[in-house]
Amino acid sequence: MQHVTLHNGVEMPILGFGVFQIPDADTQGAVEAALEAGYRSLDTAAAYQNEAAVGRAIAASGIARDELFVTTKLWIGGQGESAAREAFQLSLDALALDHLDLYLIHQPFGDYYGSWRAMQALLGEGLTRAIGVSNFYPDRLVDLILHSDIAPHVNQVETHPFFQRAADQAVMREHGVQIESWGPFAEGRNGLFTDPELLAIGAAHGKSVAQVVLRWLIQRGVVAIPKSVRLDRMAENLDVFNFALTDEDMSTIAAKDTGTSLFFDHRTAEAAMYLAGRHRG
Repeated sequence: MQHVTLHNGVEMPILGFGVFQIPDADTQGAVEAALEAGYRSLDTAAAYQNEAAVGRAIAASGIARDELFVTTKLWIGGQGESAAREAFQLSLDALALDHLDLYLIHQPFGDYYGSWRAMQALLGEGLTRAIGVSNFYPDRLVDLILHSDIAPHVNQVETHPFFQRAADQAVMREHGVQIESWGPFAEGRNGLFTDPELLAIGAAHGKSVAQVVLRWLIQRGVVAIPKSVRLDRMAENLDVFNFALTDEDMSTIAAKDTGTSLFFDHRTAEAAMYLAGRHRG
């Protein structure tokens, strides 16, 4: 497994396993299978309502805690300095862990400045090894950095061949923030898995479209958290460290960028209203 080094020296696997949209009843089995396949980085969130199942899978695995990198996220309903600390403890208890590796503010709405103060304190107390944000565009990210003692270690954002975030990544790199991709396969939208050029690149390397996309992210230095409930796909997604895309391959994929979200734009009033109405996400 390849790792990236966060700006505080913490090493994070460049590939992890995400549990977004996995039903709670199926999560423990999926995570156990992912750990068996070789994943050591797990990504969940309070809003996913499956933290406890992730925790049970970790406990059942018998894998030493220091071999794992566990991420969860703070939802809007827990924003604010005192509320964020309480929400953190609820997540920690649900996961049955004594510390996190990465704690993220899930959405750039509500009192995230108060939450960030609490998270800086949690970091100082050793209750989490790194802190970060998710879905922050450059304006909000840089403003948070300029008005805080500690810059986010990670920004987890929608990143895939049709929304590549190259300019955003450059801003993050300038400020020492690691970009992490959610939705690396765009949930199959825009015909990702049947795209002729991606299929041709895969055929040239003896790899699937999914493997090509993950390799493209890795070569850009982007952390990714692909999700699957099938053991064969989990293993396939890890099998991306034995080939490299050519410059031509990278250019072909770069040309697919539309510059817009395939889901929704966090900078709109509609997004703020929609997310504020979802207490747990």
